[in-house]
Amino acid sequence: MVTTPDETGAGTDHHYLSKRTLRTGTAGWVLLAGLGVSYVISGDYSGWNFGLGEGGFGGLLIATVVIAAMYAAMVLSMAEMSAALPTAGGGYTFARRALGPWGGFATGTAVLIEYSIAPAAIATFIGAYVESLGLFGIVDGWWVYLAVYVIFVGIHLAGVGEALKAMFVITAIALVGLVIFAIASIGSFSFANLTDIAPDPDAAGASEFLPFGYLGIWSALPFAIWFFLAVEGVPLAAEEARDPARNVPRGIIAAMAVLVVTGAMVLVLVPGAGGAAAMQASGNPLVEALGTGTAATVVNYIGLAGLVASFFSIIFAYSRQLFALSRAGYLPRGLSVTNSRKAPALALIVPGVIGFALSVFGNGATLLNMAVFGAALSYVLMMVSHIVLRVREPGMDRPYRTPGGLVTAGFALVIAILSVIATFLVDSTAAFGCVVVFVLFMLYFALYSRTRLVASSPDEEFAALAAAEDELR
Repeated sequence: MVTTPDETGAGTDHHYLSKRTLRTGTAGWVLLAGLGVSYVISGDYSGWNFGLGEGGFGGLLIATVVIAAMYAAMVLSMAEMSAALPTAGGGYTFARRALGPWGGFATGTAVLIEYSIAPAAIATFIGAYVESLGLFGIVDGWWVYLAVYVIFVGIHLAGVGEALKAMFVITAIALVGLVIFAIASIGSFSFANLTDIAPDPDAAGASEFLPFGYLGIWSALPFAIWFFLAVEGVPLAAEEARDPARNVPRGIIAAMAVLVVTGAMVLVLVPGAGGAAAMQASGNPLVEALGTGTAATVVNYIGLAGLVASFFSIIFAYSRQLFALSRAGYLPRGLSVTNSRKAPALALIVPGVIGFALSVFGNGATLLNMAVFGAALSYVLMMVSHIVLRVREPGMDRPYRTPGGLVTAGFALVIAILSVIATFLVDSTAAFGCVVVFVLFMLYFALYSRTRLVASSPDEEFAALAAAEDELR
């Protein structure tokens, strides 16, 4: 059952949506590309290196090549869907059109798990960088976690235009930091450092290149995903973009191109300079790879900018995902009310409180695996959605079409399924915990919100239009 706001006491359609409107026309493709890079740039500074402990350099390298190919295929598929269905729901909107309310909410929930937990993981890495600098005498990270949540949620409350421009500047600084690291690390680089993890004699296929054998490649997939996780969030800015059908595809593809280059650079240079064995458990691997000296200090400070860029931008992403689900009635509607600056206040604050708690009681590697579980599950559902829309609605207006079509989306789907399974190989407790949260969300939908959806919300209107077109065929 889909209701109008009037039927549930929310007032007229116009009044209901007027309190749930984002500021439009604030971002062109360059700013969207910067947003895509900022979502992910922290992944170059910390987190990915834990994959060295799962697969060694060789295993992580192979995993990264596979995951980069998956993301390239997925980004091209999402570019098509975001051009055809430009709303703040992103992947949830695509799945809602293709798979109905159940599939839409399942996808939105998976994305919400990803975007709510990823900032918590990044906060722990920010704490590690701050502690390594000895700033303010901080030795207990929770003060850092609290500060970054309060400051950056507060900036987002000021409005999207201000937030996106700030993200762009911070991201540019972070990219400069990677260039400085690359130049400084070349003098310490040694190919022998890449393979200094001792092979496990009990692992099938173990060697210096693959110290944990063939299974290590699979176990390294979640950490390879950290190089690119959240770039798929660019379509969440569709309602706030200029000419979204043109600019969102261009922005997400440009962001992916930059991330492939930066990810390859740190994957080779960090273990090559600092040694794979020493880097596999580091909270600030780029700094430790350089050791002491001016370059290490500069990269440490700029590394904070990289971590902040992703933390800052993923806050934007989770707020827009929660906003879209709430506006359509899948989650409590109060979460989508926007303030005088057209920012969804509660959609920014509530996940921020949850994320802060997770950062205090969790650890970076565990939180990373949980975020990857949500991401990989959403990728599975989004690629299924792309395939279903291609087959069921071949006549849909598609200003941009994915090269390779079903083959491209099908490849991304297979790798995404393998990635979901890989999160259980790395940390089954964390992955099962995410499953429990996912099931609870679905129970909420089954028992309460599925009969209270808002027909006038953009995502439900897209679905209603599709249903009407089907009836006319």
